Amino acid sequence: MNRVSNFNNVVCCILREDIEETVKIMLKDAVNYTNINDIKRKLKKVFEQNRPMVVKLGLDPTAPNIHLGHSIVLKKAKQLQNLGHMVVIIIGDYTAMIGDPSGRSKTRNPLSQKEISISASTYKEQVFKIIDEKKTQIRFNSEWLKKLKFSEIIKLASKCTVARMLERNDFNDRYKKHLPLAMHELFYPLIQAYDSIIIQADVELGGTDQTFNILMGRNMQKSYGIDQQIAIFMPIIEGIDGVQKMSKSLGNYIGIDEPANMMYEKIMSIPDNMILKYYKFLTDTSPNGVKKVELRLKKENPRDIKMNLAFEITKLYHNKDLAKSAQKRFEKVFQRKETPDDITTLELSFSDNNSLINQLFAGLMKTKKFSSKSDIRRIFKQGGVCIDNKKIVDISKFSEEIEKKNKTIVKLGKKNIFKVILSRSLK
Repeated sequence: MNRVSNFNNVVCCILREDIEETVKIMLKDAVNYTNINDIKRKLKKVFEQNRPMVVKLGLDPTAPNIHLGHSIVLKKAKQLQNLGHMVVIIIGDYTAMIGDPSGRSKTRNPLSQKEISISASTYKEQVFKIIDEKKTQIRFNSEWLKKLKFSEIIKLASKCTVARMLERNDFNDRYKKHLPLAMHELFYPLIQAYDSIIIQADVELGGTDQTFNILMGRNMQKSYGIDQQIAIFMPIIEGIDGVQKMSKSLGNYIGIDEPANMMYEKIMSIPDNMILKYYKFLTDTSPNGVKKVELRLKKENPRDIKMNLAFEITKLYHNKDLAKSAQKRFEKVFQRKETPDDITTLELSFSDNNSLINQLFAGLMKTKKFSSKSDIRRIFKQGGVCIDNKKIVDISKFSEEIEKKNKTIVKLGKKNIFKVILSRSLK
């Protein structure tokens, strides 16, 4: 098991007298971490060995987008790169076939190899929007896990007791409530820990939801006679609902690769009480700048500050011109209530065997702006649908209104506006 190599271009810039300052940078904004003396010992050791630390960050390719929640640990990885260390991104293409059970109340459905491959390929493109490609290795854990013999898996499992595994809250809750807890799920923390053994990680980064898994990596390294990695845990940020953690599966996320207009609009939808947190963790604003934002929130309209926030984040992942364009579009559509120039067009036809409402639902689902058809029906029931500025509550009245004109503007909720064109060729 050799330490990750091929990083001759990475220059370790830690000096003995810089250790105290380096620790401050490493732990900035972290909500938890291993013993500081262990961190200092690790820094001293790598300096003496004249090498950079191997910084591990695992990504679970369950969906093809990295979101702003991921950016918190990726920004920390970039800080460590700036200190001269190397980052190893472990894309868990093999562990994804189990599915991370962290925080889950039931067994996850396994992903297909095709789904995993699609997500993994986009991850490789997106991470370099934040971290330095020249100081990064991308590794897939199938590289070593698919080669494991059954005897090696048994040896790995022998390093951890069932009692230790049941210390994990989500496993323990399911066990006590007699909910299904499959044997393969217990292997997830072990396999993630094995990744740390293979690359001989010096540091592992993760959110607080990964505490058990990352600490398992430390324990397993010790069992295999490898110097234990230090652990740095970054905060979990809430999604655009302001309640639950930002998550692809919950649909409350902002993807770092989303179009500038969509990114800007999503940020504008966050609750006001999330503005300061988003500024602190999702922008490059300095601590003094964040304090100024805090003072502004006490005196100014939160909407104006939120527009500044949306501009800063959009600029970070696109550019200044696209951020300005997204802001102008938002002002036009959502403040002046004008129809956007780049409106999405949906074409309905009397010649189609499906009803107009079924065609509409099918077209809306293709835009990927709605999680389900039930979500669309809910917007109707809540009075959130307008056709040419006329509110439509009764979904059965939709066809009647659409048939009056060849072209109509349909709004669903505050953010979604569509041009609907009706073909009458065979009527």
